[in-house]
Amino acid sequence: MSASITPPRKTALTTERAIAIAQECGFELAGIAAALPAADYARFEAWRAGGYAAEMTYLTDRRGDLRSDPRNLMASARSILCVGKLYNTAAPYSTEFFSVQEHESRGWISRYAWGQDYHDVMRDQLERVAARLREESPDPFESRICVDTAPLLERTYARLAGLGWIGKNTCLINQQSGSWFFLGEILLSLDLLPGTPPPDRCGTCRRCIDACPTAALVPSEDSAEAGGFTLDAARCISYLTIEKRGAFSEAEREAVGQHLFGCDICQDVCPWNGKAPVTGDPAFAAQHYAPELASLATLTEVGFHQKFRASPLRRAKHEGLERNVEAVAANQAAGIKPGTRPFR
Repeated sequence: MSASITPPRKTALTTERAIAIAQECGFELAGIAAALPAADYARFEAWRAGGYAAEMTYLTDRRGDLRSDPRNLMASARSILCVGKLYNTAAPYSTEFFSVQEHESRGWISRYAWGQDYHDVMRDQLERVAARLREESPDPFESRICVDTAPLLERTYARLAGLGWIGKNTCLINQQSGSWFFLGEILLSLDLLPGTPPPDRCGTCRRCIDACPTAALVPSEDSAEAGGFTLDAARCISYLTIEKRGAFSEAEREAVGQHLFGCDICQDVCPWNGKAPVTGDPAFAAQHYAPELASLATLTEVGFHQKFRASPLRRAKHEGLERNVEAVAANQAAGIKPGTRPFR
């Protein structure tokens, strides 16, 4: 009778292996941050106290308070696996597209919303990462997946994990790959070695600030970790076309210009995106790009849900997109483009 063979004990999961697993599961960027309160929370506090959150009450009420400590989301959290998923495509930037006269019957949809809803794509891949981590860890652990909607300072912890720095446009910028990334996290009850934040490499560049048609990027003494600038959401085209509910004022309608959903200008002009790589993930292929206004103007609510049921455009809701289409059409009829009139 042969003796039974005891399988070798798994070795402890290391930071390097956790990062490698995330990359093997489709994330171009990955790193570890400690699941501890971040000094950068003071910047967030100053930002919302300054009224820069506009009507986004989920950032100013108790849900905003939860961002003070990752352990408010999972008491046993010790580490945060931070990931970045590239969504850039080979299609032109908005700053190039609307320089062509024949495109004036179209409206712009932000690059991140051209394909499938990133919440679903990211969560599916993060679940695969968590499963792989469990397969390789010798000890059980708790975890929680976060994708955008959780009350967590995502860019802050991505910076602490070494994925990039927070630029003057308030986006996370990676030196090699630019800023066209979705961010996601897995809170872990594992002790993993955290990464090191990279230096701020925006320097004296202010292309994003100068290019913003509504001057939404404003100086802030409280935002040293974000290049000394912060975002006034009430002036931001992305906020106006996605988060704002109800009718536009005349100034807001003019500020929207040709933007139907979101705005990419501060990323389009960023030098670090000059050679940004392109994703090969078909989930982010350009399905919803720069559509003809006429194709959207007749959409019923049922038609809206059918067309955009798996798209980030659901966030604006039917009435929001309808309002945006009317605004863009009116601006084009009046020859108004972003930046042609001051945003009062």
